[in-house]
Amino acid sequence: MWIDHGAMVLVADGRKMLVFRNKGDRMNPNLEAETVKVQDNPYDRDHASDAPGRVFNSVGSRRSAMEQTDFHELEETRFAVEAADLLKRGALSNDYEKLIVVAPPTALGEMRKHYHKEVQSRLVGEIAKDLANHPVPEIERIIAQS
Repeated sequence: MWIDHGAMVLVADGRKMLVFRNKGDRMNPNLEAETVKVQDNPYDRDHASDAPGRVFNSVGSRRSAMEQTDFHELEETRFAVEAADLLKRGALSNDYEKLIVVAPPTALGEMRKHYHKEVQSRLVGEIAKDLANHPVPEIERIIAQS
């Protein structure tokens, strides 16, 4: 996939978001970071009980287990929505003409649900891979080979 000069590249997973701009050209991409955001984990499982919650039934004294909330999944979903909002703001302010999004399949699917029509019109490619912790030259290479 070509990365045109000036194109924005968002590389994200459920906890890390990297926004790059291609300062090079199609043949020699040079991604430079513009934004780096890492989501803190507000729910530390090491300090939480692994036991499911209990609730009293309205009749009798029997108790039933409640399904435990997956706070990690909730935070990853919220982070994907935040990434989609960042893309929307950039598109509406004409910050970029072309966009490439790279994210794991789950995060990419969640972001797609929240793409604004202006983001969709500028989207030139999506790659369903987790590259958020890869070095920039490797990200450039993988995008170019996709």
